[in-house]
Amino acid sequence: MADIHIEREHLMDLSAARKTAALWVQQAEKKFDIRCTYVVGLESDQVSFTRSGVSGTLTVSVEKFEIEARLGFLLGAFKDRIESEIQKNLDTLLAQSAEPAHSSGHETL
Repeated sequence: MADIHIEREHLMDLSAARKTAALWVQQAEKKFDIRCTYVVGLESDQVSFTRSGVSGTLTVSVEKFEIEARLGFLLGAFKDRIESEIQKNLDTLLAQSAEPAHSSGHETL
């Protein structure tokens, strides 16, 4: 099994971070056919995600986004590519969230 651990700090309040996490969930479900369960907490939220060959969590707090994923045997061979894609998508979402509210708000998949 291959493990992926990604952390990204941000400067959003929890409400804005939750909106960004909701976009991440929408993209993951649509693009990768991943099932997500979003649990709201007082100081952080946790998104559990799963599909054949992968499971993990996205933890959303006022300080950072943290993704922990475990890849099964077959997907483990593609760990570097999968990790790179997750990083790219998360970085794009965080960059969009940092843009001023009057920006165009183009969606990234």
